[in-house]
Amino acid sequence: MTNEPKQTRKTSKIILDSSALFVPLQFKIDIFEELKRLLNRNLQFFLLSPIQRELEELRERGSPKMRKNASYALKLAERCVFFEIDEKIAGSPDDAVVQMACEWNCAVFTNDKELRKRLRNINVPVIYVRQKSHLEIDGMI
Repeated sequence: MTNEPKQTRKTSKIILDSSALFVPLQFKIDIFEELKRLLNRNLQFFLLSPIQRELEELRERGSPKMRKNASYALKLAERCVFFEIDEKIAGSPDDAVVQMACEWNCAVFTNDKELRKRLRNINVPVIYVRQKSHLEIDGMI
């Protein structure tokens, strides 16, 4: 046991992309527990309205398997703080993620290669699945 003073842990925001919410189904990873383990701090998860609409559309119009997966992803998303963004301002769901990550200076959890590249090009920390078994972060939070 150490005599170090207890540190007050800052809460970090994490924006979840739709691909992040499919991780538990694809790779059998508990994303919320794994994120807490990886970052070792208090976390607040955010779901942006364009991401929610994207998942709802998949639930309504996707293949039977995709509809089931999207329903599960939306159930997981209930653990996130919902944040409404005007569609006219955001453009695509990826644009909304990039815009809010920059504005909030926070990390993004996504497995989308194009979005990961966009975010890393502007120095936004990106969390993603590594070797189909665990989460990893590229950048500093």
